[in-house]
Amino acid sequence: MTFRVRVDGREHHEPPRPGQCLRTYLREQGCTGVKKGCDTGDCGACTVHVDGLAVHSCLYPAHRADGRAVTTVEGLGGADGTHPVQEAFVRAAAFQCGYCTPGFVMTAAALTPGQLADLPQALKGNLCRCTGYRPIGEAVRSAHGARGEAVGRADEAADPVAWALVAGREPFTLDHPEPDGLLHLALVRSPHRHARVLDVDATAALALPGVHAVLTHREAPRVRFSTALHENTGDDPADQRVLDDVVRHVGQRVAVVVADSPALAARAAELVHVRYQVLPAVTAPEPALLADAVRVHEDGNLAGEVHQTVGDTARGLTEADIVHTAVFRTQRVRHTALECHAGRAWFDPDGRLRLHCATQAPHLVRRRLCEVFGLDPDRFRVSAGRLGGSFGRGQDLQTEDVVVLAALHTGRPVQLEHTRTDELTATTTRHPFHVEVTIGARRDGTLTALKLRVVADTGAYGNQGPSVLEVACTEAVALYRCANVTVEGYCVRTHNVPAGAFRGYGGGQLAFAVESALDDVARRLSLDPLTLRERAYLRPGERAPFPGAGGRHPVMDGGLAACLDLLGRARARRPQSDAPRDGRWLVGDGMAVATRHTVPADGHIARAAVTLRPDGHYDLATGLPDFGSGAGSALRGIAARALGAPAGHVHLTAADTGLLDHHSGAFGSTGVILTGRAVERACRTLAERLGALAAALPGADRDALPASRQNDAEGAPYAGSPLAVPLTTLYAHALTTGTPVRAEATALADDTTPAMAFCAQWFRVVVDRVTGLVRILDSVHVADAGAVLDPGRCRAQIEGAVVQGVGTTLREDVPTDPAGHLTATDLRTYLIPHFGEVPTTEVHLAAPPEPEGAVPKPMSELPFNPVAPALANAVRDATGIRFTTLPLRPDTLWAALEAAGGAEPGHPASGA
Repeated sequence: MTFRVRVDGREHHEPPRPGQCLRTYLREQGCTGVKKGCDTGDCGACTVHVDGLAVHSCLYPAHRADGRAVTTVEGLGGADGTHPVQEAFVRAAAFQCGYCTPGFVMTAAALTPGQLADLPQALKGNLCRCTGYRPIGEAVRSAHGARGEAVGRADEAADPVAWALVAGREPFTLDHPEPDGLLHLALVRSPHRHARVLDVDATAALALPGVHAVLTHREAPRVRFSTALHENTGDDPADQRVLDDVVRHVGQRVAVVVADSPALAARAAELVHVRYQVLPAVTAPEPALLADAVRVHEDGNLAGEVHQTVGDTARGLTEADIVHTAVFRTQRVRHTALECHAGRAWFDPDGRLRLHCATQAPHLVRRRLCEVFGLDPDRFRVSAGRLGGSFGRGQDLQTEDVVVLAALHTGRPVQLEHTRTDELTATTTRHPFHVEVTIGARRDGTLTALKLRVVADTGAYGNQGPSVLEVACTEAVALYRCANVTVEGYCVRTHNVPAGAFRGYGGGQLAFAVESALDDVARRLSLDPLTLRERAYLRPGERAPFPGAGGRHPVMDGGLAACLDLLGRARARRPQSDAPRDGRWLVGDGMAVATRHTVPADGHIARAAVTLRPDGHYDLATGLPDFGSGAGSALRGIAARALGAPAGHVHLTAADTGLLDHHSGAFGSTGVILTGRAVERACRTLAERLGALAAALPGADRDALPASRQNDAEGAPYAGSPLAVPLTTLYAHALTTGTPVRAEATALADDTTPAMAFCAQWFRVVVDRVTGLVRILDSVHVADAGAVLDPGRCRAQIEGAVVQGVGTTLREDVPTDPAGHLTATDLRTYLIPHFGEVPTTEVHLAAPPEPEGAVPKPMSELPFNPVAPALANAVRDATGIRFTTLPLRPDTLWAALEAAGGAEPGHPASGA
């Protein structure tokens, strides 16, 4: 019987494989807008229409599509138009990374009027980790408010990526055509926390037809390296191998199976028999610091430490009217980007090795893997597509090293794509922190001493640990006005899953501890929490206690004062009527502030190049992959202004080591701040060169078109000079004169004056006495973002950070069983916020205190950091109980309320 399915109007007759789901079948037909996010029906990224009904194609058997019409996001608008939902998503900017966008578009397009009345229910099957959901709701309501026939496309040149995202045409890591002969990898992982690999028997696996190799530590380089990606690598412990004969956490890679298909590779991996010698394990950082502790590595368990002091803390404590001490603990949490880690390696016809992967730093990946495998950088090219979310996950090697190992061993194209279970059980997490805070204060709120002891659990390998500790211990205390500050920090290895870079880079953990303790100091002094902070924070012109980039101390500007003023006014006008008034609900509010240095201290290097094209447009090259920050759009705008050209005439290509000789990548909130400076310099250099070239042309009319005019009546672009010379003419003249039409520029973090950015968060919550459930009634966020290039995108970044912060504060955790196995293995057991769970945050962007000369401040990470302490402070205000351990789960709150006998708001009970 002939199989027949109509996909986006085209008939397909290739039958699916036995057991194949519709998602993989459609992708094999070239429908790459159908995304993989979970393969368990939990995220909605794979949503398509089957005979008009929205289904999760990862659960839908492909054979059931026989005789049916399937519509994907690529075919939703028909051949000549755009669907109203797609149009609405563009106009509402209802995406950031855009990986979940095709699924949301397809779900929204199939909604009935009845479903529109309850969007949280209608959209509960679709997840987004980036946006905070507000613009998605606006887009859905807008589209259905103007439902009609497919409409023509708006101006794609203004933001071509936006239109590509809503149409499913923007390529993510594995959306490019597969090379011929592609092989697939599956990983054999350790079931033990700590063990020596005695033997790997791959006989049964290799006996399967289509299995090409099983690679172990015997085939891997013996070089030890750090998976962390930094420009300066001195703090990154070189303690890991591609494959090791000693495993140090459950889920560590032991062997790599190479086979013809993902399913065959996974089946073969189950047949690999590994014999282990199980060894003792240490699972908590404090015991790991003891002299007689089990050693995770031969050089000990301490991966890094920080000891910083200004003033005399002991004297400051004796001068205090009150001394407050508390201990706080934060948990591991997952990035949970919707795109799973993936990498693909192959060889070009000239024999050059290629690697395409989900990284934030292609040049640093190339540098590190050249060191590990002894490769020639000129014969190794690394690139990244658009990333389906990041939050720091792409600042560590995750798949890249094993993919290169397999390619070098087989000489064939190879690919590894993590499953969602891999993502949730074997990739890096946020660092758990144990923080002891001691604050001394006078009755008027003046801080006399601040003392921190910080212990970070970096897991089995050091990678980002020392840097996370350093940044947290330096930046988290940068805003406090205190003459006596001591910070002692320890980054400790344990036999737990490794931690890595995560949004906030340690700042969120420290902010939770210090801002919670500061709130308790305010209560003990009978001061309003906002009043205390106005007294406890630095004044304009004062400098941070510890240095940042280039060894210089950031100096306070007026941004924090503006944030506090805006937050105070927003808090004062909030309505009170939305809070339940019966005795079951406890109502409270809380605030917190966090800071971040505007420039990373790791020697970051940003480069950019701009080239005039024969058609008068420009090609712009940077090293930044895009993962939802809006950096690409912002950089095109910066280039357009510097060149005097329309943004639609600037074509961006990025994240490829073949474009530039070096770039540190996109991390540390440097995307627009530092790379934007390199882009502006390169474009100004080229504009000046082209202006000089135009002035030298025979018969140049110096009284012609002004520089502000960018196009003539026919739309031909002109040079950014007062001479009316078409750029096409300039390009031709440049070729004849040998004038370069390409300009490059560099911007260095160490050459940048360090400053501080600030964010303040306020919540009003209710806590259910009966269940312990926390419900957010109101949310306000104020950001000191400097000179904002795109207020809409900045607001969206903040909203997404707040929602992610709410999820990690109230419920997200990485639990393990007694043997160390991670038990949250899918998106039903690791729950991130859904549509409608968190109310829209009212966002305020503080105006720069000195607009003249103001520059952008980073906002991709910082807004996340004050969320946990603000929520914890609101819960403390509601319940009278200080909860010092995250997450604030309902069972934890209920147990504490029961133990306290139903604590009343404002009346302290025993901590939890």
